[in-house]
Amino acid sequence: MDILEVKEHLLHATQVVAQAGEIALRYFRRPILVENKQAGADFDPVTLADREVEAFIRQQLARAYPDYGISGEEGGETPPKKDERIGAGAGGRRWVIDPIDGTRAFISGVPTWGILLGLVDNDRAVGGIMHQPYLGESFFGTGQEAWMTHRGDHVPLRSHQNATLDQARLYCTHPDMFSRNEDLDAFRRVADAVRLMRYGGDCYSYCLLAMGHIDLVIEGSLQPYDILPLIPIIEGSGGVVTDIEGNCPMEGGLVIAAANKSLHQQAIDLMRQ
Repeated sequence: MDILEVKEHLLHATQVVAQAGEIALRYFRRPILVENKQAGADFDPVTLADREVEAFIRQQLARAYPDYGISGEEGGETPPKKDERIGAGAGGRRWVIDPIDGTRAFISGVPTWGILLGLVDNDRAVGGIMHQPYLGESFFGTGQEAWMTHRGDHVPLRSHQNATLDQARLYCTHPDMFSRNEDLDAFRRVADAVRLMRYGGDCYSYCLLAMGHIDLVIEGSLQPYDILPLIPIIEGSGGVVTDIEGNCPMEGGLVIAAANKSLHQQAIDLMRQ
């Protein structure tokens, strides 16, 4: 899939997520029933907004791209249709949906949540969108370039290419995201080395990194739909995002996003000590 085709897909998807954002706003900062997807003590919230947004996006994408697969947090996997001549589905193309990334922020009235939509071609994240309808902002990336729109304005995105570890601004949604003590210890080593460390942000933190306002985002226990749509945005802005082994984090897990290659390597080196 070349860059022009990716942009064509994102152009269509922009209209879909904008309409989905209107659905989400019907529930935001209003009384809403919150369910816990986990029966135990852990709290994993889901709302009618999550389900309705994903159902709408799935319906629209299935209509426009009937051969593509779809993966979503609430609806699971819909495999791509197979081409019997080659035994493959739609060139390995699929959409990845996180209908409300940051549901805890959503139910708390904090506008750091977003609608995430990613495009995968042959196991590569080639396009991504983060839409924050309350703020009227959308972020886009192709892996080669990234931009945002804000109430009609089109703004190219560029991460902070001169950011250094000692001057870096580090964000993480919550320390409980690190399921292993050694991962939390590794995160704290980086936190101790930077200039500023803050919790919160959800998917919005990664977009602020692409804008040049945040320099590092380190989080654990991510699902593929949490990070995959953000990869083309981060990379398109000049940033770097990998797992702890330095690989593209298509499967989620422990993720390190940095504004530039040097800063990313410094963070990785500290975490591996």
